[in-house]
Amino acid sequence: MSLAFCGSENNSAAYNVDKGVLNNGCFVDALNVVPHVFLLFITFPILFIGWGSQSSKVHIHHSTWLHFPGHNLRWILTFILLFVLVCEIAEGIVSDGVSESRHLHLYMPAGMAFLAAITSVVYYHNIETSNFPKLLIALLFYWTLAFITKTIKFVKFCDNGVGFSQLRFCLTGLLVILYGMLLVVEINVIRVRRYVFFKTPKEVKPPEDLQDLGVRFLQPFVNLLSKGTYWWMNTFIKTAHKKPIDLKAIGKLPIAMRALTNYIRLNEAFEAQKSKRSPYPQGSKSIWRALCCAFGRPLVLSSTFRILADLLGFAGPLCISGIVHHVGKGNNTIRPQTSLTFILLESTESVRWRIKILGVFFISSQEFLANAYVLAVLLFFALLLQRTILQASYYVAIETGINLRGAIQTKIYNKIMLLSTSNMSMGEMTAGQICNLVAIDTNQLMWFFFLCPNLWAMPVQIIAGVLLLYYLLGVSALIGAVVIIVLAPVQYFVATKLSQAQRSTLEYSNERLKKTNEMLRGIKLLKLYAWEHIFHSSVEETREKEMTSLKSFALYTSISIFMNAAIPIAAVLTTFVVHAHLTGNADFSPSVAFASLSLFHILITPLFLLSSVLRSTVKALVSVQKLGEFLSSEEIGEEQDKCSAQRNADNHSKYQVVPLKVVNRKRPAREDWNNYSSHMRRSVNITEGDDFCVKITNGFFTWTPEGSPALSNIDIRIPQGQLTMIVGQVGCGKSSLLLAALGEMQKISGNVFWNSSIPDSETGEDVSPEKETTVDTEVRKRGSVAYASQKPWLLNATVEENITFESPFNKQRYKAVIDACSLQPDIDILPHGDQTQIGERGINLSGGQRQRISVARALYQQTNVVFLDDPFSALDIHLSDHLMQEGILKMLREDKRTIILVTHKLQYLPHADWIIAMKDGTIQREGTLKDIQNSESELFEHWKTLMNRQDQELEKETIIERKSVLERKNHRRTRYSRDARLKDDEEDEEEITESDDDDNLSSVLHQRAKMPWRACGKYLSSAGILLLPLLVLSQLLKHTVMVAIDYWLAKWTSDVISAKSELEQKNCSVCQEFNHSRYSKVFSILCCLGIILCLVTSIAVEWTGLKVAKKLHYCLLNKIILAPMRFFETTPLGSILNRFSADCNTIDQHIPATLECLSRSTLLCVSALAVISYVTPMFLIALLPLAIICYFIQKYFRVASRDLQQLDDSTQLPLLCHFSETVEGLTTIRAFRYEARFRQKLLEYTDSNNIASLFLTAANRWLEVRMEYIGACVVLIAAVTSITNSLYNHLSSGLVGLGLTYALMVSNYLNWMVRNLADMEIQLGAVKRINGLLKTEAENYEGLLSPSQIPQNWPDRGEIQIQNLSVRYDSNLKPVLKHVSAHISPGQKIGICGRTGSGKSSFSLAFFRMVDTFEGRIIIDGIDIAKLPLQTLRSRLSIILQDPILFSGTIRFNLDPEKKCTDSMLWEALEIAQLKHVVKALPGGLDAIVTEGGENFSQGQRQLFCLARAFVRKTSIFIMDEATASIDMATENILQKVVMTAFADRTVVTIAHRVHTILNSDLVIVMKRGVILEYDKPEVLLEQEDSVFASFVQADK
Repeated sequence: MSLAFCGSENNSAAYNVDKGVLNNGCFVDALNVVPHVFLLFITFPILFIGWGSQSSKVHIHHSTWLHFPGHNLRWILTFILLFVLVCEIAEGIVSDGVSESRHLHLYMPAGMAFLAAITSVVYYHNIETSNFPKLLIALLFYWTLAFITKTIKFVKFCDNGVGFSQLRFCLTGLLVILYGMLLVVEINVIRVRRYVFFKTPKEVKPPEDLQDLGVRFLQPFVNLLSKGTYWWMNTFIKTAHKKPIDLKAIGKLPIAMRALTNYIRLNEAFEAQKSKRSPYPQGSKSIWRALCCAFGRPLVLSSTFRILADLLGFAGPLCISGIVHHVGKGNNTIRPQTSLTFILLESTESVRWRIKILGVFFISSQEFLANAYVLAVLLFFALLLQRTILQASYYVAIETGINLRGAIQTKIYNKIMLLSTSNMSMGEMTAGQICNLVAIDTNQLMWFFFLCPNLWAMPVQIIAGVLLLYYLLGVSALIGAVVIIVLAPVQYFVATKLSQAQRSTLEYSNERLKKTNEMLRGIKLLKLYAWEHIFHSSVEETREKEMTSLKSFALYTSISIFMNAAIPIAAVLTTFVVHAHLTGNADFSPSVAFASLSLFHILITPLFLLSSVLRSTVKALVSVQKLGEFLSSEEIGEEQDKCSAQRNADNHSKYQVVPLKVVNRKRPAREDWNNYSSHMRRSVNITEGDDFCVKITNGFFTWTPEGSPALSNIDIRIPQGQLTMIVGQVGCGKSSLLLAALGEMQKISGNVFWNSSIPDSETGEDVSPEKETTVDTEVRKRGSVAYASQKPWLLNATVEENITFESPFNKQRYKAVIDACSLQPDIDILPHGDQTQIGERGINLSGGQRQRISVARALYQQTNVVFLDDPFSALDIHLSDHLMQEGILKMLREDKRTIILVTHKLQYLPHADWIIAMKDGTIQREGTLKDIQNSESELFEHWKTLMNRQDQELEKETIIERKSVLERKNHRRTRYSRDARLKDDEEDEEEITESDDDDNLSSVLHQRAKMPWRACGKYLSSAGILLLPLLVLSQLLKHTVMVAIDYWLAKWTSDVISAKSELEQKNCSVCQEFNHSRYSKVFSILCCLGIILCLVTSIAVEWTGLKVAKKLHYCLLNKIILAPMRFFETTPLGSILNRFSADCNTIDQHIPATLECLSRSTLLCVSALAVISYVTPMFLIALLPLAIICYFIQKYFRVASRDLQQLDDSTQLPLLCHFSETVEGLTTIRAFRYEARFRQKLLEYTDSNNIASLFLTAANRWLEVRMEYIGACVVLIAAVTSITNSLYNHLSSGLVGLGLTYALMVSNYLNWMVRNLADMEIQLGAVKRINGLLKTEAENYEGLLSPSQIPQNWPDRGEIQIQNLSVRYDSNLKPVLKHVSAHISPGQKIGICGRTGSGKSSFSLAFFRMVDTFEGRIIIDGIDIAKLPLQTLRSRLSIILQDPILFSGTIRFNLDPEKKCTDSMLWEALEIAQLKHVVKALPGGLDAIVTEGGENFSQGQRQLFCLARAFVRKTSIFIMDEATASIDMATENILQKVVMTAFADRTVVTIAHRVHTILNSDLVIVMKRGVILEYDKPEVLLEQEDSVFASFVQADK
């Protein structure tokens, strides 16, 4: 057939121009081509030559991007224009099918217009991004010409009487409107930007964010197409494949999304609410109002998008119905003459007239839509649009949620800064609760905002779906809908049960983690006391409870999965069977059946979502309530002296009943305000003067509002510029006094005055937060105070950052401070010197190091007041002296700074200018040492006996000390560097073990792109031999049955149609009805089988998950508890705990669900593609390129997604750490007046977390949009091939319907498959990491001797022979003891002394085989300890460690976890340890509660409990490792005497900090660098002038 622009028929009216050129249809169409050709010719050179060459050399950076006025409107109009043009092309082709020859003019102009429209928008985009508006003049001409030519065509149609019944008339009218609007947009740009026709063009700069090259998140700035398809993410995802994504790669947040911007917006909304409703400004309702006011608008937009998308979603079933219907009628859609003739005959007049006038055919819109191909194309466009809008809705909702989370976190943080420690209105508010508020509740709210649009969209979707079903199927549709709706409450019930199960699981897992944490923190003690089994069984017991609730969790999960799969089958079954049998001769054609099937698929989604949306709503309501309670809790300024926010938050209520002695330090070492002691008059002559720094008059202070006063009747005055010391017994209220002065305790009565005349070197920025904190007048006057709390508070930062603490770095001062605190040797040992990161709560430092860094911080600050709370408690004598001389006396006192020092070291009292002696929460006495000597001679004498020591010795001491610390340096350095290496390996989640040290980039990248199949294998193999085949087979069977159900439906409906057509052909009225019963029986059986298989698969998956979870946790716990001590020294505690917490949680709860989802979506996609290929084998050709594209998209996405997911997780950690750090160090932060700096830090952390979350969201949308588009292509190809196939090969319409229904499913499940694959990959990381720990070597617990060979009461005498003993910590480290030999007779008291690092502690550990003995042996009572089973050896000896460790539980459990002793034995031990009176006073006595870590006792009391614990084990050998370090001297002296008497017949080995404690020993061993230097009786050694021991004693006087 010949081609011609106007057609090639003879006598064609197309060339007739008698009535004027413009009345010729073909000429008018030719005229319409002109503007498009003009545009293409004009823009081609500019586009391809200008920008083409430019972009190859220089990528236009987004710093020049602009949006011209009407930007979005232009894009929307262009998209509509393109769609209308496609319709015009299609209409031209369809109507051209009527005539004999081809009329190009019917569709060629529209084709040109389509090209021109695309060119116009590309051209515009380039002009806009390079900010060169003058070139827009070309578009102005184009829109003008196009508008004029289209208008001419439209007018001619009107003249010739073509009306609305003809489709082409409507399309032309639409195009006129569109070109007109685009012209208006173009003129508007000229009007606003004045770039032409005006003298002065308007200069416009791009938005501020874009000029900042650090902003990489471009979603708000790109054009509409890029916004909808996330095109701007392409380069980002490509680079992610080349190098891992880090924080630098994702850049900064745009200003509008930053936490500060959103916080200001939220705060304004809060303020507006406050002004409206004054009485309860923080109630739930007003919070909701404020949230909606601040973040409501984007949600409305998201909901609108969502509703639009849902309505568009119904295009699928409708188009399927249409296509199958037309294919079924067997219309020859290729040559639609039959059908068209039919219409033409109806209006012969008009047709004849039409041909006469314009020489072309016109068709109506019904006729146009009756074409199956047209429907296929329309379905394709509807799918593209629906998916794009849906993803946009998700994106907007998630972005709003993320912004909201940032704002609320900032709000919570600002509140924390003002919290009152002591008097929390809610009773207990622990650090844990605050962290939950941040970690859980803000996320709940964020999730609620994600899911919020569903609340409005779902009812719309359900109603529309049911109406359509009713339209298709009549009453039977309602029955199916009823099935779904009746089962929805069941689903809701299951969902609530599920969340209950999850909650109880969470409680048990928290308990298990608490126990595991305690077990790991006290692992050294457990091993030394051979108590591993007790704690192991305790953790296992909790795990059993957790598994029970996990079982119910798994059960409800499997029911939920089962219902999700079974409800649609049940609904379809009831509907179709009822429809076939009840409605008699109802239309049961494939078009109806498959359209209904698709509708059911659509309807199920909102009903499943319903339960999760409702759950999320309930959680959000609870979270807002919690938030309201938190925001309305009291602040520090509300009453005169509110306590600092978190310090005691943890232990709030525990103290109310405890008597004073134990109470007054809630968390002994949390006091963070070193520099605020209550100073008093310098001496009598100053009493009335103004020379004080702090004055407290008639003060009564308490921690809890109901509690008795912790401090009573306080009247003190602290002299300015002098050193004041506060002394007193353990637990008499010294630390509380400092905090009272800082305004951190609750004041019952009295006043605290700060001398406002103190000039402060650090006013300015540091004091600024006071404006916000409305603290009362006296406290407001106080400037910044340098404060070192008793329990050191460290930041999770480098050593240097901890010391300078945000102050400017001054090298000279820094060095002086480090020297004063003797930190240099410690810094040398650390792997990266002072740039080493300190773990959370200083986990990688010893107690002494933590304390000295905390003191160094106070010394480094330039404040005028310094509070030091017991800075010497964890330091040995040499370090203490050095700190006192160099730090406190030289650096501080000589600078005339006011120092308040709380201490037990009475030997420093002579240095004090003013002394305050405390007793039981009151001031016992104050004055200078002379005053006290004169007036309280008894007290003075008591002190004197305790501090017998002269200061002259100090200097000598310091010199010896200097050498000593370096000794252990080399040994520790090797240890540390190895630790660091291990730690880095641990934290490197990728764990590239295969490529040992050559971790060059290529292998890393290769590793990143690979799926962790090995971990997957490990996971599945843990399931066992029975479950695995069941799992695989049930899944395969289920999907086979599902396909069979739909295939049978296709056969059934096709048979109905063929039967009907036969009846029509025979035209017999008597013929019997079609018999449905055979079909419906098979259909019912298949459906029931499908439902049963759904249940089997869901149970199999969850059961597998349970079994694996149980097995992996059991193996992990066993491995860890039996691991050698070395493992715990080299592996960070946090990383072991993470295996037990996060990773176990992933394996328990997340992997089974992901596995189920992944297998379901994968098998659905595979079965769908198989069905389509079976229906139309042609489809396989098109499938190949699509599969390749799909493969690459998922490959790139998985890598980027994993990196972003890890970034999201890793940026969340510092944020949560910052919260818990702030809460713990609130007193310190407020003492320093550093609130503003910490707020700034918070904003940085929040922003970096939010940018990671936003990029992750954008990446997910990027993937989903692409997968949805591929799905749409699958639908289009399947539709076109099956239509063609049915027209030429007479494919049954049932199979066409089947193919199309499955094609629609593919688009739904493709992105699920890839998303789940990415999730699975991340979650399998947990299995991989646990697997890594399972390879740990265990200690050798077996002995050479059998239990029968070991005497029952061994060791009964306590004789110890040490023969040529050499010991090291690890086989690749240097020895720490070298060839040591000694003999200890039964019952002897041995003292061991030596410098730090001389091997004293290693000596004690050798008895317990905690270190590697590679030479020599230890024989106790005739048995070589190397031959004994470890359990036996360790259970028969006793040791007290330097660090006191208490476990949560009762006092009885702490003393005797094995439950072997009677009460009287326990009381005896407590009496020996000087604790009987304390425990007697506690409620419950021996059954009184010990909180985690023994936080409700002071450091000294904890040490005494540890002594009592050792006394309970009546072993004949007793080792004390520097056990009295944190006990005041008076108590220590009593203890020494008791040990000598109570243990007269036992062998006691004492490792001493203070040499005077071992003067009464029978033998003294002096060690140096792992060798015994001196070994004799103390008196013998003291007589030798050159003996090292004598020099020690001399120094320690």
